[in-house]
Amino acid sequence: MLIDKLKKNGLITAMVIGAAGYEIFAHVECLAPLGNAVGPYLPDWLPIGLFLLLYFTFCKINISELKPQAWHFVIQIVRTMLAGMMVLLIYAFGADPEVKLVLEGMFICFICPTAAAVVVVAEKLGGSIGSLTIFTIIANVVTMVIIPLFFPMVEKEANITFAMASLLLLRNVASVLVAPLCLAMLSRRFIPKLVAKVNRYGNISFYIWCFNLIIVTGVTLRNISNSTVSGWVLWSLLLTPLLVCLVQFALGKAIGRHWNDSISAGQALGQKNTVVGLWLTITFLNPLAAVAPGAYVLWQNLVNGWQLWYKEKHGYLKW
Repeated sequence: MLIDKLKKNGLITAMVIGAAGYEIFAHVECLAPLGNAVGPYLPDWLPIGLFLLLYFTFCKINISELKPQAWHFVIQIVRTMLAGMMVLLIYAFGADPEVKLVLEGMFICFICPTAAAVVVVAEKLGGSIGSLTIFTIIANVVTMVIIPLFFPMVEKEANITFAMASLLLLRNVASVLVAPLCLAMLSRRFIPKLVAKVNRYGNISFYIWCFNLIIVTGVTLRNISNSTVSGWVLWSLLLTPLLVCLVQFALGKAIGRHWNDSISAGQALGQKNTVVGLWLTITFLNPLAAVAPGAYVLWQNLVNGWQLWYKEKHGYLKW
């Protein structure tokens, strides 16, 4: 009974395990040396896990599903407008360094491209793998344009060019998204029997994602604990991403509802590639603002976990 409940609430269970693991290995004196020795190497497993979970998920895609939809472009317009709104707020209220820090954290949560792993959760919720795959590629292309446009407005010292942003995101898309997609399509063509066996284990991608989430949660809590920000600024950097998260999921679902695809659209706008966000923040903005995208990854997975729980309990999502 307990095992079944844990499986049904996989994302929440993974986050609890990750948080508990961090607290134990960080604060239990006899285990702290092991945590310090192993902890820095755990993130190295994330790209491997991401590649595998996307490969297994993409094995279920038909080429005919890989078509752009109208809502793909509407959401890109909305995402760009939200990021632009944050730039205006930074101009208006950024004279105070602490206020600017919080606004930069919100800005990066809006401008981040969609996470490649969005297809895993969306599939469990009833969304379209193919549609979200194409959307993620479009989102990264748009990000190549808006990052060099907006970042110098936020931080005058942010010397990021279109070429630099393109190389960063092309590498991200090629290694994390295109490579497993191409391998999955070749597998469907040349080893269909193996693909059929893989597809019989429908939850394997989800379990790999849960394993990744254990690591992500632990690393995120470590980064937050090591942050030098304190007081109301820290709490703002932790809580404003919740507001940003809810706004983006709600807007995505509202847009997608007009095309009868609220699940896919909600995930497309709400589930972010915070790894890219963290790198961009640390490299080009105020590194202290990196607490915000770190917190966002926790909030978005709590939202995902709640949606999966609701779907499991009621058999559908009504939004």
